[in-house]
Amino acid sequence: MKMWIFAVLAALAVGASAQSCQSTCETMKWATCDGPPCSCYLLVDNGVKQPINCTTLVPKCFLMKAEMYRARKGMNTRSIAGKPDETAIVDNDGIYDPECESDGKFKAKQCNGTDVCWCVNSAGVRRTDKGDQTLKCEKLVETHWIRLQLTHKQGPATVDKDKLKTAISTELNKRYQMNPSLVKEIQYDPDARMIVVDVNKVKGDRSYDLSKMAYYMEKDVKILPLFTDQSRRFTPSVDGQTLEMENIVVYYVDEEAPTITMKHLTGGIIAVIVVVVLAVVAGLLAVFFVQKRQRKYKKTQQREMEQM
Repeated sequence: MKMWIFAVLAALAVGASAQSCQSTCETMKWATCDGPPCSCYLLVDNGVKQPINCTTLVPKCFLMKAEMYRARKGMNTRSIAGKPDETAIVDNDGIYDPECESDGKFKAKQCNGTDVCWCVNSAGVRRTDKGDQTLKCEKLVETHWIRLQLTHKQGPATVDKDKLKTAISTELNKRYQMNPSLVKEIQYDPDARMIVVDVNKVKGDRSYDLSKMAYYMEKDVKILPLFTDQSRRFTPSVDGQTLEMENIVVYYVDEEAPTITMKHLTGGIIAVIVVVVLAVVAGLLAVFFVQKRQRKYKKTQQREMEQM
């Protein structure tokens, strides 16, 4: 009798485990969950399953690999202002197929499967000039400060600036599991409907990866949410008014300044710089000749006065 009861309980336990794996992964819409034992994973290459933890945000490096894999397979991947610091960088290179550590961190050196390589920060953003396979990236430099430059849609009422920080901090915690204390400052320009959020952690702190929050937020604002529940977005509420974001720019400040030079700027950018420099030089020359002519005129006028 006891053996029969044990067998029934074991069968129920297996069934419950299998049933729980039929549920979706809340933090990653492309994840597949199966078992027993129940586990969830992302396909990041042909036959390559990357295990993930669905109780927290998925590391950005794993997300980018999954996006690149889906893009190669033709699967769907996409349904005040300014730098906070002179060393801040913006991700202008777009998505690539990154090399990841086993814990989801980016490897310091990235080559995107080519002979062209570069060094990245902990957010996977290029921070050096591009080189060949011999390029050395000594370590992965941590991003400790992220500036989120947001623009919200026109609302029916004026937003209370004093209550905005609390609303933003609360939504960051609720949506992206981020400690509200990391929100250090919020600036607001009501005329431009622009919100600037500075998220900082102490240099050397590795307890929270800021890049995960920023990447999930970028997808939310661009109406390409990574969460399974597609009905929600990043929508802070102030005095009952929900703010819908329509644009986002993310700036990254690292613990060490980037080493990007002009060596690898595109021809268009270099051309613009050359034109500006030439214009400045031409202006200086014009001022020089005008002043020289004025001095010559004054000397001539002085000699004529002496002769008189």
